[in-house]
Amino acid sequence: MSAKDTLPKKMKVENRKKLIYSTLIIIVIFSLDRFSKIYVLSFLEINGSVDIFLTKYLNIYLIWNDGIAFGLLSFDQSSTYSVITALITIISMVVLILIIKTKDIRFYFYSFIFGGAVGNLFDRFYYSAVPDFIDLHINNYHWFIFNVADIFITVGVMCLILVELIFNKSLENEK
Repeated sequence: MSAKDTLPKKMKVENRKKLIYSTLIIIVIFSLDRFSKIYVLSFLEINGSVDIFLTKYLNIYLIWNDGIAFGLLSFDQSSTYSVITALITIISMVVLILIIKTKDIRFYFYSFIFGGAVGNLFDRFYYSAVPDFIDLHINNYHWFIFNVADIFITVGVMCLILVELIFNKSLENEK
C-alpha cells in the first residue's frame, strides 16, 4: 500500500473523529440549555413568576425574548419575527457548513455556536420566543438577560476572535 492510499483513510478517520466530537459538543450544549430552560419554566409553572435573588450579582429572572441575541431587535410584528427566525436559521446552516469544512481547532468553536443556536432556534419554533433568565448585575447596572445557549454562542465567538488574532499574528511573525 502506498502513502497515497493511506492518506484518504487517515483523512476519513480524522473527519469521523471531528464529526463525533462536534456532535457530542452540540448535544451537550443543547441538553444543558434545554434542562436549564425546562427547570426555569417549571419554576414559573409552580410559582407563577421567576424572580430569584441568588447573589448580589446574579438573579434568575425570566423574560421572553422574541428578538435576536440579548433581546435586540424585538418587535411585536409576527412577520418581523419570522424574518429574524429565517435569518438565524440561515446563519446557523452556514455555521454548520463551517463545522464540516474547518480542519483546525475552530470547528470546536463553531460547534459551540451551532449548539447554542440550535437551542435558541428550538425555542423560537416551540414557544415563538426564547426564554432568557440569567441576570448579571452590579448594583443597579444590569447586563442583558441571557440563557445557557447565549453563553456558548458568546464563548464560541470570543474564541474564534482570539484564534484569528493569534493566527494572524503568527502569520505576520513568519513573514
